[in-house]
Amino acid sequence: MPDVALPNHARAVIVGGGIIGCSIAYHLAKLGWKDVVVLEREQISCGTTWHAAGLITTLRDTESQTELAKYSLKLYQDLEQESGQATGFIQCGSIQLAMDDVKAEEMRRGCAMARTFGVENQEITPQEIQAMWPLANTDDLVAGFYFPDDGRVNPADVTQALAKGARADGVKIIEHTPVTGVIRDKGRAVGVETEKGQIQAEVVVLCPGMWGRDVGLMVGVDLPLQAAEHYYLISENIEGVHNKLPILRDPGRSAYVREEAGKIMLGFFEPVAAPWAVNGIPEGFCFDEIQPDWERMEPHIERGMRRVPKLLETGIRQFFCGPESFTPDHNYLMGKAPYVDNLFVACGFNSLGILSGGGAGQMMAHWIAEGHAPKDVWDVDIRRIRHFHNNKSYIVDRIPESLGIAYQMHWPNRQWQTARNVKKSVLHDRVAAAGACFGESAGWERPNWYADPGQKAEYAYDFGRQNWFNNNAAEHNAVREKVGLFEQSSFSKLLVQGRGAERVLNRLATADMSAPVGNVSYTQFLNERGGIEADLTISRLAEDQYLVVTPAFTHVQVDAWINDHIGDDVFCVTTDVTAAQVMLNIQGPNSRALLSAISSADFANESFPFGTMQEIEIGYQRANAVRISYTGELGWELYIPSEMALPVYDRLVEAGADFGLKHCGYHTLNTLRAEKAYREWAHDIGPMDSLLDAGLAFTCAWDKPGGFVGRDALLRQREQEPLTRRIVQFLLDDPEPILTHNEPILRDGAPVGYTTSAGYGHTLGASVALGYVTYEGGVDAAYIADGTFTIEQANRTYAARASLTPLYDPKSRRPKS
Repeated sequence: MPDVALPNHARAVIVGGGIIGCSIAYHLAKLGWKDVVVLEREQISCGTTWHAAGLITTLRDTESQTELAKYSLKLYQDLEQESGQATGFIQCGSIQLAMDDVKAEEMRRGCAMARTFGVENQEITPQEIQAMWPLANTDDLVAGFYFPDDGRVNPADVTQALAKGARADGVKIIEHTPVTGVIRDKGRAVGVETEKGQIQAEVVVLCPGMWGRDVGLMVGVDLPLQAAEHYYLISENIEGVHNKLPILRDPGRSAYVREEAGKIMLGFFEPVAAPWAVNGIPEGFCFDEIQPDWERMEPHIERGMRRVPKLLETGIRQFFCGPESFTPDHNYLMGKAPYVDNLFVACGFNSLGILSGGGAGQMMAHWIAEGHAPKDVWDVDIRRIRHFHNNKSYIVDRIPESLGIAYQMHWPNRQWQTARNVKKSVLHDRVAAAGACFGESAGWERPNWYADPGQKAEYAYDFGRQNWFNNNAAEHNAVREKVGLFEQSSFSKLLVQGRGAERVLNRLATADMSAPVGNVSYTQFLNERGGIEADLTISRLAEDQYLVVTPAFTHVQVDAWINDHIGDDVFCVTTDVTAAQVMLNIQGPNSRALLSAISSADFANESFPFGTMQEIEIGYQRANAVRISYTGELGWELYIPSEMALPVYDRLVEAGADFGLKHCGYHTLNTLRAEKAYREWAHDIGPMDSLLDAGLAFTCAWDKPGGFVGRDALLRQREQEPLTRRIVQFLLDDPEPILTHNEPILRDGAPVGYTTSAGYGHTLGASVALGYVTYEGGVDAAYIADGTFTIEQANRTYAARASLTPLYDPKSRRPKS
């Protein structure tokens, strides 16, 4: 290509010319953005794109990631005809192999979900696999799962096709132009610095691939990425190998197999990988391979070859080792960068950049052009990332596990094993001594359940009742019948203060923030479309002070959302006070009596009504007590200065013996709230879910002066009732199955939605779940009552009772008693 001069200005500058950067440019141009510039440090696709395997397999973990893959598949099919550039697309299908019954169970569950998302698939026998892949060894298989629409492409050719299509629509792609900085002005990205000069821009998009962390540090955005060694080999020609052989994905051997020009490509996602270039990627890295460690890989190679035994006696034409970059949670990094306007990010695709590249480009183009994502993509949103994720030692230690996770078992409640103990509550040792089995969320070590004396506090994973099921039942029942203690210090606490605090929060929150000091509101932040951006509690501490409490994983999302809505003329600041306060949650019918035994405060309804906060004394210490419930029972959350937390905890435990106090973990919090049909953000509710569909209109102060963000959208929707999509609670008739989420919901045998969250209802006697049901004629009480509902799980269907109101304590008398 001839040299392209560096312009002075562009509507959008995209940093990085791999599959993602070229796809975003292509799709922005399709939306009419002609003044777009792509800056590539060396050459198009020269980082990790060029050596990718090019697999397009549509079975993904979530609906949004499935949609990205499906879109990519369709785009790549059509792209060659549109651009005139070959893409190497072959629709050969794929087969996922199951070597044992538990893998088959996992796959059956995933395939049921995938069908709900429009992905065609079918279970096939080992004999049918053998017929489709005569060279494969199927003796150790119990089943296979065939996806006929899947395919493969040549990654470099696809990238060039996208680039050619983008250029045809006016996009400038400039190679050999490293970006050295992002120009910022008053909290906005306004251009980029390069070795050849500046470009002013309305929007800057970072697509730096495995250079993500370094680029992020350069511009002040956390992009936790680390490159790792990724291996494949290509055999000599083998008779009988042709390009219509389905891709074999072989999790039991941590390998994949596909045809490559009459040869076989065998690639690996070994369980424990090796980080690469931990001290920095070599200068000028371009279409390069890296030095392999074949001694480390030899056992994996031999194991993988046994899937196609012919490889053991065939020459190997190429052993390849190249870098791929991975994120700490094995999810992408996409979206609007927090705290910087007009700066967007798309990187960290965990070796799935080709698979998701087309869809990610379309998604990001709409996000940039319209100011919001066209789908709920929280699982990949950059705002889930915290600063600690970018710690170099943390990333280096986590990435060996992250690389292999896609080919490992996807157990319910699976916990990461590496890079743990980032954050601990001051009560960590106390609850550990009480038997806590810890899980991790946003870096916090949190008690998920408590082991009995003599029982190991560790998980034994299963798709049925896991080893902590009875522990959970005892904890659950203690809260329903007596009293439970939850250590919830991980919840983020934001102090919002200043003379403009009420003005800011009243505009954002659905509840009325002009309520008196001591008021506690359960409320939401909405977007302009009425979707739910945050689900939280807000306590008014003073005329100019509020405490916002939100789950730890939503910290950046909530803090950035507030700051994005503080005008230049408003005096309001947010301060993270999470570490300053321990939160102990005392829940259950005996909570009032327990707290009254250790404090002189009056906890009676008349003195301490639901939805209020008071400062109380406990011994020599103090705490802010908030009367609210996420369990469906009477209870108080105690916000205790960290330096006072140990004596308060000790006093509660000592006094609690007389009231049946039991330590309870986060799994129990989940089963209690699921039984009460309380929603969980990022599962049951999110930016694409209307507050009305979610059944949370009761939180709205419809007539407060100035209204709230999203109010107009909700009023328009309310005029169009009946609602065609509503969240529904389900209770299985059969007490044995364990629901998790993403199970298809059927009404009279036809799919009408899928479950969004679930837990075992120990009080109700079976698994309970929440999920949205869609019906164009309107989802009302009659529609629910007149239908027969079942939940599908792994090709099994279970009869379920459906309800628009909570099946446990529907009038919420217990928490207000």
